[in-house]
Amino acid sequence: MSGELEQILLQLTQPDNAIIQQATAQLKLAFKDPAIIPALCAVMTGSQNTQIRQSAAVMLRMRVKKHWKKISPDHRESLKAVVLKAFQQETEHTVRHSLSQLSAVMVKHETPDRWPALFTLLNQSTKSNNPMDRQVGLLLLSKVVESNPEPFKPHYRQLLQLFGTVLRDLDNPTAMYYSILTLTAMTAYTGTEEMNLMRSLIPTLIIALRHLIKADQDQASEAMEVFDELMESEVSIMVPHITEIVHFCLEVSADTTLTDSLRVKALSCIAFLIRLKSKTVLKQKLLNPILQTVFPVLSAAPPPGEEDPEDEENSNEDDTDNESPKHFAAQVIDTMALHMPPEKLFHQLMPLTQACLASDNPYERKAGLMCLAVLAEGCADHIRTKMLSSMLQTVCQSLSDSNQVVRSAGLFALGQFSEHLQPEVSKYCAELMPLLLGYMSALNQAKIGHVTKAFYALENFLENLGSEIEPYLPTLMETMLSALSNAENLKLKELAVSAIGAIANAAKEKLVPYFLPVIESLKGFLTDTRDEMRSLQTQALDTLSVLARTIGKEVFSPLAAECVQLGLNLTNTIDDPDLRRCTYSLFSAVSTVSPDCLNPHLTAITTIMLLSLKSTEGVTAHLEEDKTFVLLDGDDDDDEAQGDTILDEEGTDNVDPDIAGFSVENAYIDEKEDTCDALGEIVIYSFLCCIYTIYTKVCGHAFNLVDLAISATNRCIKSSSAIPAETFQPYLNELLPLIMNKAKLSYTVADRSFSVGTLGEILQSLVNVSGGRACAGKLSNQLLPVLVAGVRDSDSEVRNNSVFALGALAQAAGPLVARDYPMMLSLFSNLLSKEQDRRVIDNLCAALCRMIMSNMEGVPLEQVVPALLAHLPLKEDMEENKTVYSCLAMLYSQNPALVLSQIKPIVSASSHVLGTNDLDTETQNTLVMLLRDVAQRHSKEFEVAMKSLPAEQKMKLTGAVSQS
Repeated sequence: MSGELEQILLQLTQPDNAIIQQATAQLKLAFKDPAIIPALCAVMTGSQNTQIRQSAAVMLRMRVKKHWKKISPDHRESLKAVVLKAFQQETEHTVRHSLSQLSAVMVKHETPDRWPALFTLLNQSTKSNNPMDRQVGLLLLSKVVESNPEPFKPHYRQLLQLFGTVLRDLDNPTAMYYSILTLTAMTAYTGTEEMNLMRSLIPTLIIALRHLIKADQDQASEAMEVFDELMESEVSIMVPHITEIVHFCLEVSADTTLTDSLRVKALSCIAFLIRLKSKTVLKQKLLNPILQTVFPVLSAAPPPGEEDPEDEENSNEDDTDNESPKHFAAQVIDTMALHMPPEKLFHQLMPLTQACLASDNPYERKAGLMCLAVLAEGCADHIRTKMLSSMLQTVCQSLSDSNQVVRSAGLFALGQFSEHLQPEVSKYCAELMPLLLGYMSALNQAKIGHVTKAFYALENFLENLGSEIEPYLPTLMETMLSALSNAENLKLKELAVSAIGAIANAAKEKLVPYFLPVIESLKGFLTDTRDEMRSLQTQALDTLSVLARTIGKEVFSPLAAECVQLGLNLTNTIDDPDLRRCTYSLFSAVSTVSPDCLNPHLTAITTIMLLSLKSTEGVTAHLEEDKTFVLLDGDDDDDEAQGDTILDEEGTDNVDPDIAGFSVENAYIDEKEDTCDALGEIVIYSFLCCIYTIYTKVCGHAFNLVDLAISATNRCIKSSSAIPAETFQPYLNELLPLIMNKAKLSYTVADRSFSVGTLGEILQSLVNVSGGRACAGKLSNQLLPVLVAGVRDSDSEVRNNSVFALGALAQAAGPLVARDYPMMLSLFSNLLSKEQDRRVIDNLCAALCRMIMSNMEGVPLEQVVPALLAHLPLKEDMEENKTVYSCLAMLYSQNPALVLSQIKPIVSASSHVLGTNDLDTETQNTLVMLLRDVAQRHSKEFEVAMKSLPAEQKMKLTGAVSQS
């Protein structure tokens, strides 16, 4: 069979389509033959044609991945021997690369400890005196470790020592490259025992990267991802070398001879370090060197005859793919603003910014304005209280600059100020509105790219203006209606329609006099189905939704039924994700005004929405190597192939290695997100019943539909307390592995926090659901290991969410988790003794209270209650005051002697919160009733406790207790 198979593969390389089609059909039949694997092995090792050998390796990899369980143990051993022999004999890099990928797939199934010959080959080749042998061995090592890093953990120290040697071999950059890729794959799985060894590698790693940049910039760019992985997994490894890392990244960032990709990686690394270790950056006096490098990048002029992407006339304002060094230089400053004390940042930043603003070079003036713009979010409080007037004056002056590049940057800065510096910026409406209206009066004369930025600034300013918009309404609406009627440019009409939505959000019912002419204009756009009108039509739908929510029910209700029919007609006739998204938002808006209009169409509406959620339209799989073979193997219809699942037995991602990745058009992600929101508003219960179907069709793709489905399910549980837990537990059982999977250390902090936070919210929701206790008890064995690991996480937010979730589990499951109380109490005690984050401490107090209230017998109150009281009053999470004082009130009713023995700290804590906004009315009353009863029944103990208070607090507490 091997000879025939080689001939078929050879035919596939021919330029004749007819021959290729015939060969493809033959290959499909060959794939059904049980002898396909031995035949592929024979071709892979025996063919004289490089392309044929590589194709055989690719096809074999696919068969091994999908059909490993069908291969007998003897044949597996034979296959392992054949692959390693082929790898040793092969001389062509492309074939070696495919063989290494085949080995990686086998390691996924056949762990390294059951493949000793692989270790022997790796040891021999990576330590060989022959540079090429070392390079080939390190290629194989990088692929197999990347495929399955955890089984290699016992060998991590040995591997790190090997890398220390390889990274010093500066004459073999490819070997260095493969070593760094392997190090990147290992990083998330390293333990404390490897930390010191990894830390010592950093200086060598930097030197190796410098040499790799000279040899191959693409490889160097990929290798620099090791810094990202180190920072995500264990940033403490990098801290002792942070100065060297920053200077290396600055050196790369400033070198204009290097590729944009490489410079962007370096700037991104600096931003990441600032986000994680801003105090260390400041302490090591690195802020000034960073700024001195970043500003020239930010202010660089584009090549002659070109423009920056955001200044191009046909630029897309929503384009998020701007990966230029200039864009990332602005991100570095943005990150500084978010993570550094404003006083320290502004002291060194503002002189550079002011120098740029005063420059004769328009691109330097633009850089100064961009700097002001990105400061607006992170330094909002500082700017609002100390610098708003002067910064606004600077931005306003830029709007009359002679250079349009500068004016555009000024408009962007004004939009950022309007978004982030509210409500103070709205107080300057008398100064800003004439400027913006002046821009609007010259709409037809300006370039549309520049006009777009003017609308961005105007919309952001108007959204927050509220009733202050009224004096400007006539001029604004005259301008917008004129643009709708007279402008020839469709983009200008679209901007005007969008601006009307912003005006409506601010003006609300005050827009009623303009409602009819606006609706007449929108009708014309909504019913024009030409392709060139699609963007304008979509924006008209969006603005119609805003009007439904803001103009008033009496005004909009007569149009409600017509809007529903319009939406249904559009979704039935036009296949466009943005249009569907806005149509669903319109349905949702109509449901708030006239829900009766939706009832006759509810089945049709929910059906098309669920179809949108299920759809994989917009998902593109990028195939590695020869996609012909991927598609051939995907056509296999035997039982195992049909039974392939998105998740493997362990609940982890099972992504086909032949697929390099998925890309999803943003429009389809937006469509699904807005669909979830609309469905949640229109018909929560129907959505709950469909969650399982949705997730099994779409969650395997690389975008965040899982998160959306989880969030929606959580909302459903909260909103449907009348539904018994048994109804939705099957869906929870399906979703929990997805949620818990994101709690692994290999995921980002944001993912881990999301995971345990979602678990906590679900558990808290079960408290008030019929059958919730039994449901929580059944889930406890699955959840406890995840939550306990989260309590020990290095990130405070993850710890905080995990502590909350454990408390919620105790509250929801009650006595059903009594056996776990000793472990939980020990865990909380250890954390309480060393925790520094006040929010975590507050949640620890609340979790202990939930445990007490749910199962008082399971808690050693004499030890726990004093420890709890020692950490009151709460400092950060004031919502948990309700939990704490409800617990104390319950303890007083059940065990008054215990409360009396601790009355002094209880009175002290109470004196800090009574009469403040830290307690809601119900909790305030609960606490007052408790103290009043103690004062009346145990006056002596109460008076002793009161004596320890400062006079002001004593007076406040006395007044609260003595009131009738």
